[in-house]
Amino acid sequence: MKLPLSYYSNQDVLFLAQDLLGKVLFTEVNGEITAGIIVETEAYFGTKDKASHAYGGRRTNRTEPLYSHGGISYVYLCYGIHHLFNVVTSVEDDPHAVLIRAVEPLIGKEIMESRRSMPASRAAISSGPGSAAKALGIDKSFNKKNLGGNEIWIEDHSIQYSSENIIASPRIGVAYAQEDALLPWRFFVKNNKYVSKPNKI
Repeated sequence: MKLPLSYYSNQDVLFLAQDLLGKVLFTEVNGEITAGIIVETEAYFGTKDKASHAYGGRRTNRTEPLYSHGGISYVYLCYGIHHLFNVVTSVEDDPHAVLIRAVEPLIGKEIMESRRSMPASRAAISSGPGSAAKALGIDKSFNKKNLGGNEIWIEDHSIQYSSENIIASPRIGVAYAQEDALLPWRFFVKNNKYVSKPNKI
């Protein structure tokens, strides 16, 4: 049920950002497995996207994972506080990525509750990319991990949402991207309580 690495080779990042909704993101940290259903994503369209870290072909030590062949993780620190987890997609030197913005707790809820100091019934436990990563135990050590491995991976549990239940809206927190900030490249499951609110990162 683990997604094959070929899945991430798809060069249509907008398709993948929507298709990942309903897939299940797993981590194993110190022998403890946690997992959540992906309910909110954002697409980042490589060198042509002003919101992307790779805009204009920018290559630094930080952004280098984006240029890898799809199927690895890109984790970076936002505001010096939050680790954000992205799925690198497409082919080598085509730096597309999908930011995982929210998950619905599925497996290891007690572990998530301990990491977040709140009950799993509270939406804030994994709503927003920083909270989702913390709930799943994702930190900088997860950067550049192979998504076909046993530390972090995504499975297909045949959870599907109809097109009417997937909402497209502008991405959050990318005002610096000028006109690209208005692109409807954020996708989320309608009426899912774990989806982040517009004013949250």
